[in-house]
Amino acid sequence: MPHFAAYFLPVALLFPQPTDGAREGQGEEAIAAAAPEKQDDTNTTPSGWLPFNAPDSAPVQYQVRVEQRVIIRISPQRSSPRTDLTSTLPRGEIPKQMVERKIGKCLPLRGIAGVMPAKDNRLVLFMRDQRIIAANLEKACSAQDYYSGFYVEPRKDGNICIERDKLQSRTGAKCEMRRIRQLVRVDT
Repeated sequence: MPHFAAYFLPVALLFPQPTDGAREGQGEEAIAAAAPEKQDDTNTTPSGWLPFNAPDSAPVQYQVRVEQRVIIRISPQRSSPRTDLTSTLPRGEIPKQMVERKIGKCLPLRGIAGVMPAKDNRLVLFMRDQRIIAANLEKACSAQDYYSGFYVEPRKDGNICIERDKLQSRTGAKCEMRRIRQLVRVDT
């Protein structure tokens, strides 16, 4: 059976050892007196300690980069039954009694409560303030790819804008919005 020192000595060699001048109970004066007057440029360790690595090895430098990425998911409808905003909204085709009105180029991202694909390349966005927004996607995109919602990376302004932000479906399609309009019910 190996002796205890056989286990302990390899671990002890990993730590730097003090030289004779830096014994316990002696102060900095003894360390300074034991150090030579003229130091070698290759020795970069403090006086009183033996270097573990070779004195001619170059110092290693490390770089750390911290990045943060936030992605917001817009789902077709809320799973919570207490605030079911989309239950009273029309399903399928948009009724003929609705007209489109210009609303600008951006929407508040936090205001979107749900999404529903319409025909061709059109999404219907349901807002938390009870508005209905129609968003036209690029011509090559199909709204049916967004049947289970979409992901979007928020910008600093907190808005989602046309021809700037890309909507990514859960199937992998990435499309920009080309036009947004508010749908308003017309009383006949």
